[in-house]
Amino acid sequence: MFRQKRKFCSLLVLIFLSFSFSAMANKDYLVPQVTAVSKMAKADKAAVKLGKMLFFDPRLSGSNWISCATCHNPARGWSDGLPTAIGHGMTKLGRATPTILNTTFNPVQFWDGRATTLEEQALGPIQAAGEMNQNLDELVRELNEIKGYRKAFKKVYGDEGITKANIGKAIAAYERTITSTDSKFDRWISGKEKSLSKAASRGFKLFEGKAACVSCHSGFNFTDNRFHNLGLKGTEDLGRMAVSQNEKDKGAFKTPTLRDVELTAPYMHNGMYATLEDVVEHYDRGGDAKENLSPLMQPLNLTKREKADLVAFMKSLTGKAQKVSLPQLPN
Repeated sequence: MFRQKRKFCSLLVLIFLSFSFSAMANKDYLVPQVTAVSKMAKADKAAVKLGKMLFFDPRLSGSNWISCATCHNPARGWSDGLPTAIGHGMTKLGRATPTILNTTFNPVQFWDGRATTLEEQALGPIQAAGEMNQNLDELVRELNEIKGYRKAFKKVYGDEGITKANIGKAIAAYERTITSTDSKFDRWISGKEKSLSKAASRGFKLFEGKAACVSCHSGFNFTDNRFHNLGLKGTEDLGRMAVSQNEKDKGAFKTPTLRDVELTAPYMHNGMYATLEDVVEHYDRGGDAKENLSPLMQPLNLTKREKADLVAFMKSLTGKAQKVSLPQLPN
């Protein structure tokens, strides 16, 4: 009888420890901080309203035809659905448009990490010749000619009014409200067990285990915000190396978030894969081009069902859609 009780108590201890370790691991995926930051951003309503107008206004481009929302379309997961972006004069650019979902949590911005703040990121495409092709000094002059903008900037920034820095601040204020939460996975990880399908649940175990996706796609935002060469064939883009000037960064690009990933096809920095299934196949092979390949890229030997389960898990990361209304642009 004593042995049976001791065995039973040992089993309870193992169950408790297993639950505790699981809870410790799972807390990294909880998203209250996302909600808190989003609420904080929305609290500055005047700045967000101004930033939203600027974000959707094509007059921020040299052609008066391209807005931030042209590439970061809320109907396409805040991307554009193209393999690579189309810029000024219908120029086909070399990289895919990354989503701006949850970018407020990124310590670096763009595929190559060349910007460290959302304010800097917001101004980058506006003045890039291949993208929106707008001289910032000229933009300040043009916006000052619009009574509605003069009034809106004064309300938010006082006598500073319309400046290059304040344009960036306003757009960044709006972008900080663009977050993805309340996905099936979020509900499941918070204790609502029926929120996740069996396939997605198996996929999560693979994600953390055999497939080792968590090596790069970690935390509640599913990114380590680091740079990795994934062995994509047929690309000569230097990636992070163009910024760092470090040979080890050749062909390395920032790990994108997996939040709402099913909405942001095609995939990879050059948009070479049309589906999540294609992406999983690439990782299962351990990449293709071997030059400067990340040591994290190893053949996975996944079964057909395991591949499908991983895709099911990634689709469970699609959050509740934000309602986005188009702003009335000032005259």
